[in-house]
Amino acid sequence: MRAHWFQHVPFEGLGSIDSWLREAGAEVTSTKFFEDDPILPRQGDVDVLVIMGGPMSVNDESPLTWLADEKRFVRKAIERGTAVLGVCLGAQLIASALGAEVYANAEREIGWLPIAGLGSDPALPSWAAAGRETTVFHWHGETFDLPPDAEPLARSAACEHQAFRIGRHVIGLQFHLETTAASAHAIVTNCRADLAPARYVQSESDILAADAARYASINALMAETLGYLLGGTSN
Repeated sequence: MRAHWFQHVPFEGLGSIDSWLREAGAEVTSTKFFEDDPILPRQGDVDVLVIMGGPMSVNDESPLTWLADEKRFVRKAIERGTAVLGVCLGAQLIASALGAEVYANAEREIGWLPIAGLGSDPALPSWAAAGRETTVFHWHGETFDLPPDAEPLARSAACEHQAFRIGRHVIGLQFHLETTAASAHAIVTNCRADLAPARYVQSESDILAADAARYASINALMAETLGYLLGGTSN
């Protein structure tokens, strides 16, 4: 399995996704858009594409000229049937690449907050089950309309569109299941200005108070999600 991932800033990596892919025997490569002249792979060389987060907007194509190329690549990958997972900005990029609007959410949503599952398919990851409430990690100020043919999988009090799928090969997550203690510290350190008090914004101390069990819980949910996306493969 050839896995390729898109990284938008140095401090947002794959988190627990990295170990899952490697334990599944994947060859893992990346495009780092924050470096000069980022190189995109050939479409035929990618079996699974993972699109990670970042503080920029998908609408920033004028200052960030690579965004247009990235969206074209994402759209073509989806059209080819490549397995695609988008996390936070990554989900917004999938939506935008398929023609949906991305815009400021009414509320910023940052910290450990619940989502409610909306899915009816028993094969879906457990967090997506209708009626199930799951506490996950959030860090976003924008949201998106659902792209064509997308099925909503989760919502929250602050944000109507938290997750979606397109068939079995595309999943977009507005929230983070890959977060580790190290990656939580990294985003707090680099995006501390986002933590201005608001209704759905937790304090730095509350965010970083999460224990090992909380990270293990969301990382297990990410493993479920990857297993579903990749046809039941598990690590």
